[in-house]
Amino acid sequence: MPRRGPEVQTHRPHARGRDRPNQIVSSTQQKLLKLRETLSNPFNRASGVTVLFPPTKSCLMISEVNCDNPKLDTQEFVELYYEGTNPTSLDGYTLVFYNGNGDSAYRIIDLSGHHTDQRGFFVVGSSELTPRPTISLPPNSIQNGPDAIALYGPNWVPVPDGGPVSGVGLLDAIVYTSRKSADGADGLASVLTPGSVPYVEDEAALEGDESIQRCWQSENLWTFYTGPPTPAWVNHCPPPTPAGVWINEVDLGSDRRGNVELSVGEANGSFTLVFYDVTTDLISTSLEFTAKTPGIFAIPVNTASLSVPQSAAVALYKGLPSDFPKDGPLSHEQPIDAFVYGDSTHRPSDNLTDTLIPGRKAFKLTESFLTTGVHVSRCGVAEWTRDPGLFVARPRSPGKNNDCVWFQSCPLNMTVARRTQPAIHINVDFLLNEINTDSPGGAEDEEFIELWHPSGFRMSLDFIWLVMINGQTGMVYYELELNGYYTDDDGYFLIGSSKVGPDIRMPPNTIQNGPDAIVLYRSKSPPSKEGPNIPKSGLLDVVVYRTRGTDKKVSELTEALTPGQLPLLEDISVLPGDETLSRCGTKTVNLNDFRVTSPTPRKQNNCPPKPTIPSPPEGLVINELGQPFTVNQSLENVFVELTGPPSTPLNGLVLVFFGEDATYLNVPLTGSTGSDGLYLVANNSRADQGLPALVNLGAVLLCFEASGSGSCGSDSRHLDWIVFSDDPKLQRIVQHNKTHFELTLLSIFTADSLSRCVSSGPFPWITTQSTPRLPNSCPSPAFSSSVDLCLQPDKEDWQSESGNCDQERFGVLLEQLCSCGISSLHVKGVNVSCEAGRLYTQGSILAVSDQQREQITETLNQNKLLCSAEQERQVHGAGSSVALQVGLVIAALLLFALGAALFVYLYKKRRPADYLSMQLSEQAETPLDL
Repeated sequence: MPRRGPEVQTHRPHARGRDRPNQIVSSTQQKLLKLRETLSNPFNRASGVTVLFPPTKSCLMISEVNCDNPKLDTQEFVELYYEGTNPTSLDGYTLVFYNGNGDSAYRIIDLSGHHTDQRGFFVVGSSELTPRPTISLPPNSIQNGPDAIALYGPNWVPVPDGGPVSGVGLLDAIVYTSRKSADGADGLASVLTPGSVPYVEDEAALEGDESIQRCWQSENLWTFYTGPPTPAWVNHCPPPTPAGVWINEVDLGSDRRGNVELSVGEANGSFTLVFYDVTTDLISTSLEFTAKTPGIFAIPVNTASLSVPQSAAVALYKGLPSDFPKDGPLSHEQPIDAFVYGDSTHRPSDNLTDTLIPGRKAFKLTESFLTTGVHVSRCGVAEWTRDPGLFVARPRSPGKNNDCVWFQSCPLNMTVARRTQPAIHINVDFLLNEINTDSPGGAEDEEFIELWHPSGFRMSLDFIWLVMINGQTGMVYYELELNGYYTDDDGYFLIGSSKVGPDIRMPPNTIQNGPDAIVLYRSKSPPSKEGPNIPKSGLLDVVVYRTRGTDKKVSELTEALTPGQLPLLEDISVLPGDETLSRCGTKTVNLNDFRVTSPTPRKQNNCPPKPTIPSPPEGLVINELGQPFTVNQSLENVFVELTGPPSTPLNGLVLVFFGEDATYLNVPLTGSTGSDGLYLVANNSRADQGLPALVNLGAVLLCFEASGSGSCGSDSRHLDWIVFSDDPKLQRIVQHNKTHFELTLLSIFTADSLSRCVSSGPFPWITTQSTPRLPNSCPSPAFSSSVDLCLQPDKEDWQSESGNCDQERFGVLLEQLCSCGISSLHVKGVNVSCEAGRLYTQGSILAVSDQQREQITETLNQNKLLCSAEQERQVHGAGSSVALQVGLVIAALLLFALGAALFVYLYKKRRPADYLSMQLSEQAETPLDL
């Protein structure tokens, strides 16, 4: 059905025959809401007056949207939620509904005069919705998508009905679409949720109805899920499921007893839980855990072993406790999961947080923790690990799912004015832009990796992973997920040592000098989970680099990640100070785009000016290939003759000789063509350039390499080629299309050369005697012979694939009869037609010599395939009879037309027109004025 315009505000009915399920609300959620209502009920029951509190912070959000119901849309709604003291006045706030078709407003609702309920909810929706919404809408009021709903206020520039999408005064927004129109909301997203993908509501996700529900991920990061509708109630957010094993709950009491609870999914083997002292960054204690089955398991902890219980770091590693001895140093091996916490007095060091929880903040204890001990539960729905922002203070739930609430913070403040950016669904993705793996001095405190999005705008880094792989072992030694981060407004994102002011800090000496690889992936799970081999799924970009003398050690990485490319060298001798590997092109997984330049973090790379790429010479082609068909002998007498404009320089040109097994030999050309335009490559005294010995030959390629490297690479231009091998692999390498030389035409006894006889066309070659440094022997009218024959071949395979006979197939048939080197160029002057299994030819057959002409004439005159005299008479007689009948009919029609014209002429001559009577008649018909 066509998309509605902005003036249409009604929905089409749906044909989804599903029943609406009962709302699902857990007993835990009911208790939490009851407790919240008891603690913060603002209603004065004695006076019956509702006390309204103005919002104290920008924490009013769009928490749930149901835009598409089964059958008729009578259960639509938009739910707002305010975290704070409730009820809260909504004066000055406005909801605007946008149509993705034209990106304009189709409905505007002023919320002034309304307030949230005692739990913080406010619902706008269908009048039939239960519970009844505060602001009622007719059925089919909320469009299904691609569309958007935006919350503005209190200080905003009003958007008129039908007005364009605006980001001024924007507080929150959801841009959504359906699977039928997944790309239609990109324009809305570029203004309302820049850098993020529109949410796709899957109408088949649940058996009954479903809605788009906002769920808390970590700190101030939020996401959307599809779940059963919960208007004016807690959202139904799914708990995260560990793919391996992670820290689920930390309970370190003040009575020296405690435990760390682990949640195990598909994981087995030995693990070690390590506690670090935040004052020294040394190991306080190590505890072993063996995973055998999925579930929730508690590891007892003696808090007396912790020097400062109010501040510590807990890290989970694969391995045994013997690998992590007491008072041992901070391990630079990346942990599976980690939780770092501290109070206002004892703060974890940057080295500790950058190593264990890169890019995240340590959990900050409040004063209440000093007396009750540390107890936090993982409640964020994010699937990533090593993020203390996922944890909140909640009641203990040993051995059970954590007792969590559905929110813990407010979404990111969206009021910051940003440039309108292109939609995220463009055919580009993140690139590795600049890498500094080896900074001057032993501190290595200026290392960095710069990511860049080619759009040059702020973009979400959700599902992007940065992975570093050791070139000697092929193992991942550093893996960083970037969910929840954004590039800056120019598309840059910096990861590195604190000295370069990065978005995510890494400890010094984290990036190895080489041979290694830095890889960028788009994946919903850690790329290292792919298996023991180097991960390839979801690869976006990669840089394989080395140091001097380590070429051989990096071969495994290059074969897996950049096959056929040489690893990069960050040459420390190029510049007097520091240097980086900088991208100077936009091709992904292409090491040729990188150059060694001076560092430019968060700025345009210092790429050298692009050199002027020389153009290949025009009009230069392969003219003759001599003696390529020698069987079981050395190809000593093979030669290649080029032709082109006289005195043409051959700089950058390479002849590539391919064997039948796809092996090849590069022969760079030197000098220029002669005054006659010819250039000969051969092993004799007349040659302009010598030719190495060849064993077998399947193809010859004329290639142009602008760099002058002397070899034909993947970026080189293929100017001309000739392939006479049926090997499809060889044909694909040479990029051959229509110039495949048919071996069936190589039966001429005296032929020892392939000669070009036309400049272009699908079949420009013929077999002939060698003519090096002489004009090619091509079919000529000087040696032509007339033909007017009827042939009756034994088989019908002489016809072309389309079922029509043509010159090329006649040439094949004639060559089969005489074996005298006939090609389609010899018979291009012959008219060919077919009738009743017979082949009729009339015209001139060309030849290269008198001898060939005589062979052709003798073959045609003596061939047994000639039609008999009786067959020719029948055919020609039948044709004459039909022609006579047609001629008689045409003659009769002409005689009839001539007689009719003569009759009309004579009739008019016998009765001339009486012009005087005609004039008087006309005057009589005109009334007179009296």
